[in-house]
Amino acid sequence: MSQSTHLDQVTIRFAGDSGDGMQLTGTQFTNTTAMVGNDLSTLPDYPAEIRAPAGTLFGVSGFQLQFSSHEIHTPGDQVDVLVAMNPAALKVNLQHLRDNGIIIANADAFSLRNLKLAGYEQNPLEDGSLEGFQLFSVPITRLTREALVEVAISSKDKDRSKNFFALGITYWMFSRPLEVTLKWIEEKFAGKPELIEANKKALNAGYSYALATEVFTTTYTVEKAKTTPGKYRKITGNEAVSLGLIVAAEKAGRPLFLGGYPITPASDILHNLAKYRHYDVKTFQAEDEIAGVGSAIGASYSGALGVTASSGPGIALKSEFIGYAVMTEIPLVVINVQRGGPSTGLPTKTEQADLFQAFYGRNGEAPLPIVAAKSPADCFQTALEAAHMAIKFATPVFLLTDGYLANGAEPWLIPDVADIPEIKEPLAVSGKEYLPYKRDPKTLARTMAVPGTEGLEHRLGGLEKEDLTGNVSYDPENHHNMVRLRQKKVEKVAGFIPPPDFSGEEQGVLLIVSWGSTFGTVFSAVEEARKQGRQVSWIHLRWINPLPEMLGKLIHNFKHVLVPEINAGQLVKIIRAEYLVDARGFDRVRGLPLQTHELVEEISSYFEE
Repeated sequence: MSQSTHLDQVTIRFAGDSGDGMQLTGTQFTNTTAMVGNDLSTLPDYPAEIRAPAGTLFGVSGFQLQFSSHEIHTPGDQVDVLVAMNPAALKVNLQHLRDNGIIIANADAFSLRNLKLAGYEQNPLEDGSLEGFQLFSVPITRLTREALVEVAISSKDKDRSKNFFALGITYWMFSRPLEVTLKWIEEKFAGKPELIEANKKALNAGYSYALATEVFTTTYTVEKAKTTPGKYRKITGNEAVSLGLIVAAEKAGRPLFLGGYPITPASDILHNLAKYRHYDVKTFQAEDEIAGVGSAIGASYSGALGVTASSGPGIALKSEFIGYAVMTEIPLVVINVQRGGPSTGLPTKTEQADLFQAFYGRNGEAPLPIVAAKSPADCFQTALEAAHMAIKFATPVFLLTDGYLANGAEPWLIPDVADIPEIKEPLAVSGKEYLPYKRDPKTLARTMAVPGTEGLEHRLGGLEKEDLTGNVSYDPENHHNMVRLRQKKVEKVAGFIPPPDFSGEEQGVLLIVSWGSTFGTVFSAVEEARKQGRQVSWIHLRWINPLPEMLGKLIHNFKHVLVPEINAGQLVKIIRAEYLVDARGFDRVRGLPLQTHELVEEISSYFEE
C-alpha cells in the first residue's frame, strides 16, 4: 500500500528526443494542474535543430513545470522529478536535479547505441552513479507496447504513445486526475478511433502500473493554491499578447491588423490572431519582414490599429520602416519576442539582449516608447498599454517580451472587459482646417486623418516635416525643433502610464532595478533575501522609455544599485548614463531565465562588505 505525502511545491521536468512528445506531455500535465487549482509556471525548452538525430545531446527537448499550493513566479531552479526518456535526456538534465531527487527513466531506451550517442561508457541505470537520487527504472516502451497489443495501429504509432504512459505514472505520483487529458485525446484525434484508443490505453496503463507495482510507494499531494476569486485560464505570453491587442482594438473602435513574417518565437502571435477574424482582426503573412511592417503602417494610416511582430533578426530588417513611422508619427505596435543572438543565435532560447536595439536600432534621432512584459499573463496588460500609448501619442511603441514569456504559461485571472477603459483618441473630421502636425498640448501628438476624407488632404513621407503643415522642409532650425518635439512627445508618455512596481524602503543599502521577464526571479530572490534579514528595496520597470520619474527620485538614496538582466548589461548602462550612479549588473546570458539562488547570493554579497 502506498503512502501519501503533502508537499508545498514541486518542480518536474519531462525530457526526451524531439519526437518523444515532451512538449505535449508537459502541456497536458500543465493543463491538468491548472484545473486542479495549483499556481504554476512553465519553461518549455526545445532544440532549434529540425529533426535532430535521435538520441543525441543536442536533440533533447524538455518541458519544466513548477506547481505549488501558494503563489509562485518562476518555473523553479532545481528539479524535484526528472522524467528521462533516453540517456541523452538524462545526461543533459541531471545537472538540474536536486540531491535525492526522483528520476523516472525509460529503461528500454538505454541501449548500447543510445548510451554511446549520449557519451556514456556504462549504463548509468546500472553502474551506481545515480545513488544520490531516487531512481525508478521503468521499461516504458515495452509496457506501452504490451498495453496496446490489441490496438490496430502500427508499431511506430504504438511507440509514439509511450509519452502518455510516462504521463500516467506522473499523474498517479502527484494525484492528478486523468479526465482532462482523456477529453483532450478525444478532441485531438477526433475521427481517428484507433489513435484515441491507443493514447487512452497508454495513459491508463501508466497510471495503473504506478498504482499496482511495488516500485512506486509514495504519492504526493499539492493542495490547491489560494487565489483571488474569479475565473482563470492557463495562458502563454503569445496568447496573452494576442488577446490584449484584440481588446485594445475593440476599445479603440478600430479594426486590428497584424502584418508580419514567421519567425521563432514570435510566429504564434500571427497564428493566434488569425483565429479571430470574427472580431474584425486581419492578419497578413507577408513575403518578408519589410513588407510585414510596411503593411502594418499602411493599415494604421488608414485608421486601423497596426501591429507587427517579430524577433531580433526580423526587427533589424524592419528598422528603416519603424523610423518612417517615427517620422510620419503614425501609431504602430512593434512586438519583439526576444531570443538568443546575435544573428540566428539561439532561436528557441530566451534573452533580453534587444533592449539596445529597441532604444537605438534606427538611423537618426528616432525615439519611441518602450514597454516590457514581466510574466506570461502580464503580456495581456502590456499589449493593452502599448496599443493605447501608440494611438494616444501617434507614435510607434516597442513591446518587448522574450522566448521564456512567449512559450511559458501561468494562470491568468480573466478581467471584466467592462472594467477596461475605452481608448478615445479621435481622428480628424472634415469641415475644419486640417494641419497634420498641429499638436495636442498635453501629449504633443498630432491628429490622424483617414486618407480620402474630403477636406483632409495632406502630405506624408520619410522626409523631414515642416511644423504644423507637414510639408517637406530642409530648414535647419525646423529640423532641430521637430527632433526635439518628437523626443518631448516620448517623454510625456510618463504622465499617462501606471507607476512601476516598488517595494521596500525609499533609502538604504541596496536598490534592485529590474525589467521584463526577470520579474519572477527577482521577486523570489528579494523575498528570500528579506527572510534572511536583508533590507532590500526593489523597483521593476514596465516602461523603460521614458524611465519613470520615481526612479530618478529613488536611485540616489541607495549605497548600491543592482540591475539583473539576461544580457551582457544593457539597462545598467542606460541607468549609469542617465543618472550618473555606479549601478552594477548581474547578468547571465545562457538562453535560460536567471536562477533565484544565484541572485540571492549576489544580494547577500552587498551586505557582507
